[in-house]
Amino acid sequence: MDGIHDMGGMDGFGPIPIEYNEPVFHAEWEGRLYAMNSALGALGEWNIDAGRACMERLAPVVYLQSPYYQRWLYRMENILVERGLVTPTELTAGTPEGAAREPLSTDEVFGRLRASRSARVDQPVEAKFKVGDAVLVRNIHPVGHTRTPRYVRGRRGVIDRDHGVFIFPDTHAEFKGESPQHLYSVRFTARELWGPDASETDKVYLDMWDDYLDAD
Repeated sequence: MDGIHDMGGMDGFGPIPIEYNEPVFHAEWEGRLYAMNSALGALGEWNIDAGRACMERLAPVVYLQSPYYQRWLYRMENILVERGLVTPTELTAGTPEGAAREPLSTDEVFGRLRASRSARVDQPVEAKFKVGDAVLVRNIHPVGHTRTPRYVRGRRGVIDRDHGVFIFPDTHAEFKGESPQHLYSVRFTARELWGPDASETDKVYLDMWDDYLDAD
């Protein structure tokens, strides 16, 4: 998905302010929203990739003008409607139209969160590449979620490490299956990514799935 959220390599947004001794939350509502997000996520109605995809669909002006947890709020409202858990009318009114769903207890929420598994998949999937292989990142522009940033598409790199088999986020976000495949750490030179003015010695390492790569 090509959207404003994919800001890697983009210029013109000004300096990044550094807040020393930054608190976990800047306001009470942020902590409450974090708790709500955890409790709703424990229902198992969506996955982390679907949540990311939903946030990526925010309008660019909304995305840029909203602080971090405000984006979480908009994402949470939208995905609740998309998954049929609430209606737009219920969100506006703040009251359920019918019988409310029984909420999970605190112990149930923590229990489910602790039991949530890693994105690693224990399946004997054959790797397409091995450490040291030269690869070319596919120049793809999917309409849905992808973990391939724009600045690396069409660029050449080298397989530095094979992390093993993991859930493929692009299909997982669309509830089309886990499509397990190998995930690699791919090494790129700064000049391959940013051109001849970049440092000659700097390297960038990106985690990339089989379906993002071709042999070079």
